[in-house]
This record gives sequence, C-alpha cells and structure tokens, in this order.
Amino acid sequence: MSRFFFNDRQQMVSDAIEGVIISSRFHNVARLDTDPAIRVVVRKDWNKSKVAIISGGGSGHEPAHAGFVGKGMLTAAVCGDLFASPSVDAVLNAIVAVTGDRGCLLIVKNYTGDRLNFGLAAEKAKKYGLKVEMVIVGDDISLPDNKQPRGIAGTVLVHKIAGFAAEQGKSLSDVRDIAQSACDSIASIGVAMQTCNLPDQNEEEGRIKGGHVELGLGIHGEPGASTVASQNSQETVSTLVKHLHKKTGKEARLAVLVNNLGGVSSLEMAILTKELVHSEMKEQIDYLIGPAPLVTALDMKGFSLSAIALNETFIKALQADVETAGWHPMVKLHAMPMQKHNVIREGTHAKPSDNDTVKALVERITKTLIEQEKVLNALDAKVGDGDTGSTFAQGARDIAQLNDDGKLPLNDTASLLELVGERLATVMGGSSGVLMSIFFTAAGQKVANKQKIADALLFGLEQMKRYGGADLGDRTLIDALQPALEALKESGLNAAVKAAQDGAEATAQMQKANAGRSSYVNSDNLKGVKDPGAVAIAAVFAGIN
Repeated sequence: MSRFFFNDRQQMVSDAIEGVIISSRFHNVARLDTDPAIRVVVRKDWNKSKVAIISGGGSGHEPAHAGFVGKGMLTAAVCGDLFASPSVDAVLNAIVAVTGDRGCLLIVKNYTGDRLNFGLAAEKAKKYGLKVEMVIVGDDISLPDNKQPRGIAGTVLVHKIAGFAAEQGKSLSDVRDIAQSACDSIASIGVAMQTCNLPDQNEEEGRIKGGHVELGLGIHGEPGASTVASQNSQETVSTLVKHLHKKTGKEARLAVLVNNLGGVSSLEMAILTKELVHSEMKEQIDYLIGPAPLVTALDMKGFSLSAIALNETFIKALQADVETAGWHPMVKLHAMPMQKHNVIREGTHAKPSDNDTVKALVERITKTLIEQEKVLNALDAKVGDGDTGSTFAQGARDIAQLNDDGKLPLNDTASLLELVGERLATVMGGSSGVLMSIFFTAAGQKVANKQKIADALLFGLEQMKRYGGADLGDRTLIDALQPALEALKESGLNAAVKAAQDGAEATAQMQKANAGRSSYVNSDNLKGVKDPGAVAIAAVFAGIN
C-alpha cells in the first residue's frame, strides 16, 4: 500500500492549491477562475504594469511552484498533475491573464513535456499580440554528458533573480537576459536514500539498498546516475561538492541552496548544512539559502545542493524581500559563534585509585551495554522512541573512557558510585540518565556510611522508585533490577543473574505499562515485547557474571 494522505486522487492538486492559498500569510494570491482542469495561481495585486514572470510544471514539488507566486518572484504558476506538465491551454490562459504591454517571461524546467507545452502556449500567445520570451533551466549536473540536463532545484534561484529584475521595471529583453545568465551560472546535484511514494501505487522495494544512496536521483523519482555505498553525511556532501566543483570551479564566489527533497528530517538537514560549510567548498561560500524544502519530490528521502556563481546583480536579487509563502531568505555565511560560560556542576572530587578486579568489572559492564546498543534500540522502537540502547551506550562509553584513562576511584566504592552517578546525569539523555544517576548517587552515599553494597544498591533503587514513580510490575527496568538486587542480597550473584533474566522475560507478558515511555503506547504494541530497560539490566548482570 502507498503511504499518502489524500481524499480523491483526481482532486489532489486542486485540494493542495486551495491549502496553499488559504494558508498564505500575505493573502496576495488567488486561483484563476476558469475551467476546473486549468489550475493557475496568480497574484491578486498584479496590475500588468511590469514584465510578468510565469513558471510551473508538474505538481508534487511544493512549495514549487505556487509557493513562489507573489511580489518579487512569480506572477503566476501553472500547476500540472502529479509529476506531469500542465496543458498548453493552462499555460496559455496563465499568459493571457497576467501579461500586459511589457510582456512576460516563461521560466521552464528542462523536461520535454514542459518545453513543448510552454513553448506552444508561447507561440499561441504571440498570435494575441503578446510579447513572450522563455528561458529553459537545465541545472542538473549529475549526468555531465547529457545534452539536455534536467531542471531541478536551481530553478527557484532563476525565479528569484528574474522576479527581482521584473520588479525593478526592467524590459522584457533585459529580464530574459538576466534570467538566462542565472541559468548559465547555476549547478545542482541531488542524492537520495529512498525514492518517493506515489498515491495509489505500491512502495518500490529494494531499488536503493540499505547503507547506500543514489546520486542524481530525479525529482520525479527517476533512477540516479550512480550509487554510493555510504550514508555518512560528511562523505555524501563531499561527493556532491566534488561534482559541483567541476562545474563552478574553485575560484567563484557562491551562494548555495540546501534543498530538502521532502523526506529528510530537520535535524538531518542541519547536519548536512554543517557538513557543507566545513567541506572543500567552504572558502567559496558567501551565502546560504536553506536548509529548506523548496523544490521537493513528494516525500523523497534526499536532498540537493544548488550553487550559483555570484555577481552584484545576483546578490541584490537574492537578498531582496519578497511576498511569497515558499521562499527561504538568503543569509550571509558566518562561523558559528561561541559564548563563554563556566559550567555549573557539583563535581565529585574523587582521587583516582587502582583496583584490578573493579577495573575489570567496570570494563565488562560498559562493554556489555555498548554491544547491546542496536538490540536495545530495536526493542525500544517497538514500544518507545527507539533510543534506549543509544542512551545506555552513551553513558557506558563515558565511564569506559574514564576507566581506560585511569580516572576512576576504583579502590573507593562509595566515591566510584557517586562519580558514576554524576557522569550519567551529564552524558545520558532523557529520564534514564537522571534515574540511573539517582540510583548510583544514593547507593554511594550509603556505602560511604558503611552500609553493605547490596543494601546500598537496594536503597538506591528505592530512591529511584520514589522520584521516578515506577514500581515493580509497571513494565520498566525495575522489573529486572529489583528482583536481581533482592536475589543478590539473599543468595548471591548467580541468583541475581537469573532473577534479572526472569524479570526481563516477564515484562513481555505484561499487557499494560504504568510508567515510562511504554505507558504512552497502545497495549497491542506491547504484546510479546520485552521492556528494553529491563533487558539492559539483565544483560548487565549476565555480563558481570
């Protein structure tokens, strides 16, 4: 089954246009009231006193094209069906509706359907006595030997530059020449790890293998130019930059558009932007546009980079304010500022000491949690947010590093427990870090007061339960930790290992979670799945043994 929110397949584009128009914060756009099959978005404030700028193409690339209609960019956008060029009649009606004595410029992405339909509409419009010029954008460099490179995300930069020129009152020929110069100055290349989902179509399986990305994937889901065996952000950006350098050279001053193809999280887009400004291109980049979805491919899990070689005209045009819903303002690139601040922390000042037995014990515990990271994350993905393994592993790595560096008070159990508690509160995220910090800190305090280790750990458990709110039977790590600690006190380590394992297994049969992340999950999702926190505890006790 496809993964797509929609009501009526035939009405998808019209429904989307309505959503775009009614949500526009400028209230300056309207749909042309004509044949329902003609879907044209126009400026409401347009008086035909300047050159009109018209673009369009298949839908599915939102906010392109309707999101760029407004003062300073497009005068009209012609919206075709999903990934399909609009008809000649649709383009012709757009031209006639917005073109005055100054004429209009058509900005067309280099696809056969778009060239033909916009081109024929332009010729027909000329019969009405209208002045029409056209530029074709072919910014895709993924296939360097292609005589007809595709128009992709760089098209929006042409919209912006041409729109600025028209807004300045320039003639049609001047606007055309500036737009053509922009076309000649832009290079774009994209990459994706998953193609897009289409309505009423089954999801394509196996085209891009796990751990790989496809270079040059088309904005309609067309296969890419090559496959790269990596999903590493730095390597991926570096690959794109190498291709861009072949086109732009290494001397040009650049603005770079970081474009989300629709399915990449904001966090990932921020990481990719960071990689770009630390790449081989860093010394050339003066401005950034994005990261933002500007020319998308539905929900494609990918992104593209568009670099434009700058001149003063382009800089002014790209910096100018516009009244459109979709444009993302260009910003001057600058290094990340750092503000000095002394960390406020109640540190444990424990003197490092040696104890080979304790050192080996800490090593086994931390190694176990690190090795279990993926297993625990997979479990947590079924009943929570998928990060239990990473959270515990993060804490384990920190303690393991201190252990390797000889910075732990291994011969002072109380200080060791308190230091572990302090570090886990700092490096482990979410509630797990705080809970484990309470556990170790409270236990350390009792050991300092000469309590036996088993009793001290049980006291730490009670403090954890007190502040955390969970108890035995609530389907949390306590279901493994409490029976294990009780068995440790009464019968020793072997009994504790078995009790922890039995406690973790029992969580799979608990129909309801009363605390922790699983308490937010439908009970049907919990059936047969062990609590990841309890599994982590069981793994630790097994590792100790």
